[in-house]
Amino acid sequence: MSDLPPLRHPYRAVALLHAWLAVVILVFAGVTGGDLTRALGFAGAYFAVATGWSWLRFRQRDRRAARGSPGSMKAGGGPPGRNGDS
Repeated sequence: MSDLPPLRHPYRAVALLHAWLAVVILVFAGVTGGDLTRALGFAGAYFAVATGWSWLRFRQRDRRAARGSPGSMKAGGGPPGRNGDS
């Protein structure tokens, strides 16, 4: 588990990450001489699917933590059964 503190705005952070990666797709297509219209479609589809998937996973994790289900994170941090505490 990371020693970094949790993000204050995880939904915004993941959207910005995927937007940046979509721009990388466009730049790569431009540098290699690819069709920018087609690349724009792929970059847009990538952004929509990847951001939607990430947001769905965040919501699922938050719901599990709110319910206190056995699959939720432990109070000490980290998923169950990690770091030799199984």
